[in-house]
Amino acid sequence: MTSTHKIILFDGVCNLCNSSVQLVLKNDAKDTFRLAALQSDAGQQLIQKFGIDTSETDSIILIVGETYYSKSTAALKIAKHLSGAFPLLYAFMIVPKFIRNIVYDYIAKNRYKWYGKQESCMIPTTELKSKFL
Repeated sequence: MTSTHKIILFDGVCNLCNSSVQLVLKNDAKDTFRLAALQSDAGQQLIQKFGIDTSETDSIILIVGETYYSKSTAALKIAKHLSGAFPLLYAFMIVPKFIRNIVYDYIAKNRYKWYGKQESCMIPTTELKSKFL
């Protein structure tokens, strides 16, 4: 695991999360991110290392160096590093975190109902394998 990249942990069986990962892969022009499903061995090692409570955060976590961010803060910090108009979303950081997370938690709580769930984590293609831990 390299410290030069920011690491995104995501719910590997969630269709919304997998779509978000595809969006990141498509818009990570500066090769900023590496990815791992929360359910993967690498994901589990990082969860343990950082003492992350997955009952509180089970959809997206961003690890930058020795710090981790979750929920809306993680999503907005990721958007800041993507190409196109996505960095404009970072302006929502001015909204108090508890308000942002109310919206985030509502979507996260309903993500399986609205977007569905897969039986297993996605398997990256050969050309994308280097982006995954």
